[in-house]
Amino acid sequence: MLITVSTALLFGAITAALVWFKRVSGGTALAVWLSGFTAASTGLSGPVNDIIASLVTAVSNH
Repeated sequence: MLITVSTALLFGAITAALVWFKRVSGGTALAVWLSGFTAASTGLSGPVNDIIASLVTAVSNH
């Protein structure tokens, strides 16, 4: 029997475990979670990439 798990689900579970065991802060967990959508190329990867690009541009302009 073959069991498949999406990369987004895998990143989400790993991130949840890291937060649960207090290995990362909330901000770091958010960055990991967003990069999971980007790496997994889910339907949310386009909007997530746009948001990340906007944040980088906003930070670099200030």
